[in-house]
Amino acid sequence: MTRRLLSFAALVMFSSSVALAQSTPPNTLTKAEKKAGWTLLFDGTSLAAWRGYQQKVLPPEWMAVDGVMTKVKTTNDIVTRKEYGDFELMLDWKLPLRGNSGIFYRATENETKVYWSAPEYQLAEDSLTPDSRNIMTSVAAVYGFYPSKRGVVHRAGEWNTTRLIAKGPHVEHWLNGELIAQYEMWSPEWLLKLRGDPNDPTKKPLKFAPYAEFGMAKKGFIAIQGDHNGELSMRNIKIRELK
Repeated sequence: MTRRLLSFAALVMFSSSVALAQSTPPNTLTKAEKKAGWTLLFDGTSLAAWRGYQQKVLPPEWMAVDGVMTKVKTTNDIVTRKEYGDFELMLDWKLPLRGNSGIFYRATENETKVYWSAPEYQLAEDSLTPDSRNIMTSVAAVYGFYPSKRGVVHRAGEWNTTRLIAKGPHVEHWLNGELIAQYEMWSPEWLLKLRGDPNDPTKKPLKFAPYAEFGMAKKGFIAIQGDHNGELSMRNIKIRELK
């Protein structure tokens, strides 16, 4: 499937999902979604699909409260118990003022922190969060690599919908029905952004460059960042593997 067709299919799927969400209870799947291969990573009560980063169990600060997967203070990052290669992930999330978190994909557990192994879909309240001052690290950006867009995220405390697609090297970051960024992992452009250009002092390596395995895994965990202070709320977390 070409990039254009993949993006169009995602837009159609998002529009359909929004329409269905208006009549479907939270944290459930429709018959059509089940048939399409979607599975829930959170059903409103059980956190069984998750565990702590480099841990066998889930940190107690992560909770299910009133149909929402949440944490209210600094804690360890969490990862899915299953690894994913080519996939489509969708979830609703909200953050308070100054809220900050992130979704990592194709992550490994070979480093002390998950962000040294995997690219990040940035989650942030986009007015007072320090990262949001830079469009390269604001909400829905491919953190440090490709920029976000202003004016797409909702206000602090309001629900947003994220869609993340990874198919081979092609990756798309969507927010509230709008394509924010798309790129080709492992491409010369991506590698240049990661490692910098020794012949051009304006193109410096990113902070991830010293980690040789960063972004190289073709299959890995979905991870949620917990080591920022404050609350994070999520619901309707679902994923399907792409063939």
